[in-house]
Amino acid sequence: MAGDLMIFVSKRLQRPAAALLCLVAAQLLLTLASCEPEPTPMAARVAISR
Repeated sequence: MAGDLMIFVSKRLQRPAAALLCLVAAQLLLTLASCEPEPTPMAARVAISR
């Protein structure tokens, strides 16, 4: 009986688990796709000493 209950719960949670996995994958792809390179400095700072 416990095995049947586990299979029932497992079958009920397949769709929500798959949906959650898809959302996480989509979020990861959007995060990676929107990566912008770090801005490069236009000029270097140089210490002027006398």
